[in-house]
Amino acid sequence: MNRIDGRKINELREVTIERKYLRNAEGSVLISIGNTKVLCTATAEERVPPFIRGTGQGWVTAEYAMLPRSSQQRISRERQPKGRTQEIQRLIGRSLRSITDLSLLGERSILIDCDVIQADGGTRTAAITGAFVALTDTINSLLESGALTQTPILEEVAATSVGIVDGKELLDLCYEEDSTAEVDMNIVMTGKGKFIEVQGTAEGVPYSKEDMDKLIALATGGISELIGHQNTALAKR
Repeated sequence: MNRIDGRKINELREVTIERKYLRNAEGSVLISIGNTKVLCTATAEERVPPFIRGTGQGWVTAEYAMLPRSSQQRISRERQPKGRTQEIQRLIGRSLRSITDLSLLGERSILIDCDVIQADGGTRTAAITGAFVALTDTINSLLESGALTQTPILEEVAATSVGIVDGKELLDLCYEEDSTAEVDMNIVMTGKGKFIEVQGTAEGVPYSKEDMDKLIALATGGISELIGHQNTALAKR
C-alpha cells in the first residue's frame, strides 16, 4: 500500500523534540511529529488541589488547547473547555500521573500546558510524548535546586495513533489517513511496555481481536521508537 506521504505501514513520521524552547518555563518542549507541532510547558507550584491537601502527596495535571490557526480553518478559542478538550486534558494528566510517584513529589503540583500550534493528526499523542520530556526537565530542575532529593518519575511514557485505512493497519496516522480510517486507535504505553490507555473506535464495520492485536503490535513498535527519541533529547545538555 502506498501511503499519502510515502511511508511504510509501520513507519513513524519524522520526530523532533526541541527542549528549553521557552525561557521562563521550568520545562518546555516543542515536539514535531510530521506536520503536527505541539508546545508543551511544565510549571512547578508549591501547592496542591484541596482534595489532597495535608496528605503529603503531590499532583500532576494538564491543560490542552488548539490555537486558532493550528487547523486549516480557524478554531474559536474556548472560554470553557468543551467535551473533546476535557477528554484530552484528562488523558494527558492520567498518563503522566501513572508514571509519577506522587508521594515523592511532596505537596507541590506540576501543571502541564499543551498547545497545538499546527495540527495534522495525532495531536493528543504528540502532546503526551512531549509533555513527558517537559515534566522530566521540571523534575530535574527541582532536584538541582534541592527541592527534591529523589526523582518521582518511575519510567517513560509515550503515545501514538494507529488505524485501519483501506483495509490496512497503519502506524501514526496523518490527518488525511485519520479522517478516512475504518478504525482509529490511540495507545499510551510506558517504557516497560505496560498500557495506560487504549482508545479504539470502529468508524464503520466492527473490527476483530486479530485486527486489534495487529494494531497494538504496530503501536508497541512505534512507542518504543518515540521513547528512544525522548531519551536522546533528554541526554542533551
